[in-house]
Amino acid sequence: MNSIDQHRLRELVALEHARYVALHPESKALFERSAHLFAGVPMTWMNKWAGGFPLGFSRARGATVTDLDGHDLVDFALGDTGAMAGHSPEALVEALARRAGELGGVTTMLPTEDAEWVAAELSRRFGLARWSFTLSATDANRWVLRLARLVTKRPKILVFSYSYHGTVDETFVVVDGRGRPRSRPGNVGAAVNPVRTTRVCEFNDLATLERELAYGDVAAVLSEPALTNIGIVLPNSGFWQGVRELCDRTGTLLILDETHTFSAGPGGATRRDGLNPDVVTIGKSLGGGVPSGAFGLRAELAERVLDTARTGADLVDVGGVGGTLAGNALSLAAMRAVLGEVLTDDAFIEMEALATTFADGVRRAIADRELAWSVSQLGARCEYRFATPAPSNGGESARSSDPLLEDYLHLYAINRGVLITPFHNMALTCPATTLDHVTAHQRVFEAALDELVA
Repeated sequence: MNSIDQHRLRELVALEHARYVALHPESKALFERSAHLFAGVPMTWMNKWAGGFPLGFSRARGATVTDLDGHDLVDFALGDTGAMAGHSPEALVEALARRAGELGGVTTMLPTEDAEWVAAELSRRFGLARWSFTLSATDANRWVLRLARLVTKRPKILVFSYSYHGTVDETFVVVDGRGRPRSRPGNVGAAVNPVRTTRVCEFNDLATLERELAYGDVAAVLSEPALTNIGIVLPNSGFWQGVRELCDRTGTLLILDETHTFSAGPGGATRRDGLNPDVVTIGKSLGGGVPSGAFGLRAELAERVLDTARTGADLVDVGGVGGTLAGNALSLAAMRAVLGEVLTDDAFIEMEALATTFADGVRRAIADRELAWSVSQLGARCEYRFATPAPSNGGESARSSDPLLEDYLHLYAINRGVLITPFHNMALTCPATTLDHVTAHQRVFEAALDELVA
């Protein structure tokens, strides 16, 4: 297999960085004059984009973004899933205009008819009976962990190493090289070491999961159906059946975070793979970019939670479950439009077909150049990793990372009109993605590899 010449790689990164700076003077100027923004950006993760400064954008529609210098880019990043419906689909634009304009009322702390419609649709898709709304998946995860501890009377949770659950404090814990739990490298200002609140093991490791749940102090296992933020890591055959059995045996709740794995289909991996969680959380994509999130509970679990409220648990105020803007009218109008008219069951068929074409093309390009890389797909989402076979857990995936190589591929693509997710090598399709868009990426990707292995 071909190995990467590191000297050649550094030269190419320098060339592409210089090209990036030359092509994007307006974006650079925006960054440099943003003196009142912490770290120069509205949110610090925007500095993850390769190039030293992020692209400023002027407009976005469908599957394309136009930057401040007038370059049109095919967008496979799609706001790191937040824009999985595409940018400003017509149904969403009309719903927002009607709610905020014609009808009036963005937030009132009063329900609208949209709330029950969205909850019923989420029940149809994911199979959970009772739903509540948040402004993000982080909120949804944080709140359901409180509910899990409330009903089980247990203090700890369990996560898989390098799983992604937004900014929930308890989840920033990983397994080190010796199999021991530790706070995730780079964790910022943790109130307590998450090792005190959380048990952790590697994804796809049922034996260690069994050992950790045997202590009897875990309220809930919180996991994505497949890891997505450390590269896509797919579950082994029988893994989720084993997790469900272990949770049932130990009286542990199972929470599945479908925020990214919603790409697997209209009901996420939960519906596609016949999973049976006690709770589902989801955010980002539900509102087409309008802050939205939700969590769903099995009917019997919802009743257990309400029973605790009848005996003193405060689910309304100081209990820490809820927020003034959660379930606001604008978010619910956005969710109804997206679920009802954009990310429909039929839309996922074409999205997945295009993602399969994308993944097959990347596989061929890698194989033709004898690179020891791999490609994983999760419905409308696919990703390549610098390892073969594909990693089977978060630790393996983390070790396969090559930041310099990622910078090269991202810069090369941006400089030629293609965006993929800046955090890793992920591409997502939306209802507005076309075969021409996929072909554009394939052309750029092959050219980047040819430069690399020349």
